[in-house]
Amino acid sequence: MNEELRKLLKQINDKKNAVKSLVAGGKIDQAKAAKEELKALQEKFDLLFDLEEDAKGGIEDKLDQGTAKHVGGAKADKKNLVKSFVNIIKAGFLHFEPDEEDVKVYRDALTSSGAANEEGEKGIGVTVPEDIRTDIIELRRSSDNLEQYVNVEGVTTKTGTRNIELDAESVPFDNVEEAAEFPEMDEPKFKSIDYSIKKKGGILKITAELLEDTAANIMAYINKWIAKKTKATRNAVILKKLNEMTAGKEVAVKDLDSLKDIFNVKLDPAIAATSIVITNQSGFNYLDKLKDSDGKYLLQKDPTLQTKGKMLFGEYPIIKLSKKTLKSVPITEKKGEEDVITGYRHPVFCGDLKEALTLFDRNVLTIDINDKGTELWSKDMTGVKVRDRFDVQAVDEAAVVKGEITETVAK
Repeated sequence: MNEELRKLLKQINDKKNAVKSLVAGGKIDQAKAAKEELKALQEKFDLLFDLEEDAKGGIEDKLDQGTAKHVGGAKADKKNLVKSFVNIIKAGFLHFEPDEEDVKVYRDALTSSGAANEEGEKGIGVTVPEDIRTDIIELRRSSDNLEQYVNVEGVTTKTGTRNIELDAESVPFDNVEEAAEFPEMDEPKFKSIDYSIKKKGGILKITAELLEDTAANIMAYINKWIAKKTKATRNAVILKKLNEMTAGKEVAVKDLDSLKDIFNVKLDPAIAATSIVITNQSGFNYLDKLKDSDGKYLLQKDPTLQTKGKMLFGEYPIIKLSKKTLKSVPITEKKGEEDVITGYRHPVFCGDLKEALTLFDRNVLTIDINDKGTELWSKDMTGVKVRDRFDVQAVDEAAVVKGEITETVAK
C-alpha cells in the first residue's frame, strides 16, 4: 500500500471516529454530513486501491514472463528468500548440509529478534523470516480474525510486566490560581499486567510429492495452513480470556432496550464510542431481525467496509463468527435420566477490545520437517511442525460486557 493510500486510510478511520463522537453528542445533522464525507473518502480509497492492484498485477505478469526488469531487486530478493528458506527446510528433512548461499540469504533476512535460539530453545526448527511471516499475517487478515481488534504489543522476552494507569481519563487536573502553588493530586492507581509467552504448535501432514514441487508452491501451501491455524489459535485464546473476564457478570439480552442499556449504562461513554459487537451466527441472526418502532431493521451496512459488514444502531460494527469458533451454551433440563436441550444462550460481546485485552506477540514462528513416526513413514508422508509464541492478558475488564441471548428450542 502506497503512502497516499495509507493517508486516506487514516482519514477514513479519523472520520469514522468523528461520526461516532457526533452521534454520541446528539449532533445528528453534523453526523450525517460527516458520514457523507466518510463515504466519499471510502470511494476514493477503493478507486485508488483498485488502480494500484491492477498496476501491481500487470507488472508481476511481466516479471513472470521475463519481459520486465526488476528495479532495486526487491521482487527477486523475495523469490530468492523463499527458495533458500525451502531448501534449508528440505536439507533438515533429508539430513544434509544446506548450500552456503541459501544459508547466507536466509540469515540476511532474519531480524535481530527473529532467531528462535534467543529463547534458549535449540534444535527446534528453522525460524520463519519476517518477510515470509508477513505473508502469513496478510493471509489471516479477515473480518473474523480477532487479533486485529485487540491491542497487540510485540515483545522480545518470554516474560515481562506492564504497568497500566487505571481511570486516567476520568481523573482531571485541579484548578490553579495565578501565582499559586500547584495542588498535589491523588496518587495514580496502576494495574500490573504480567505476561508469559506460551508456545502453541501443531503438525501438518503433507505428501512426499509436494516436496518435489517448486519452492513457491511449497511455501504457499504451508503459509496458507499456518495462517488458518494461527488465526484459529489466537481467536480461541482471545475468546477464552473474554469469557474469563466476564464470568458471572453476563447481561441478559431480551430486547432492544437491554442492548441499549449495555452501551448507554454498562460501558463508559469513552469505551462505548469505540466499541464493536462480537457474536456468532445465531446471535447475529437475532440482531439481524431486530426492528425499530417503524418496522425498519436496525442493522445497517457499515460504509467503511467493502464487504457486507453491518453496524448496530448505526454505530457499532458487528463481527460475526462461526458457531464452531464462538459456541452457544446449551440450556438443559432433566427428563427422566437424560439431560434434554431446551434452548441455547448465544454470546454477544460488546466493548472496545483494544482497551480490554493485550496480545503480547513474541513474533517468532518456527518450522521443521521430519518423517519420524510409523504412521507417516508407512503412508509416504512428511510432518511439518509449526510453533507460534504469544500470550493474551486482560487489561481493563470494564471495557467489555458479555450479553446473552436466550433462544428456546421448539418442541
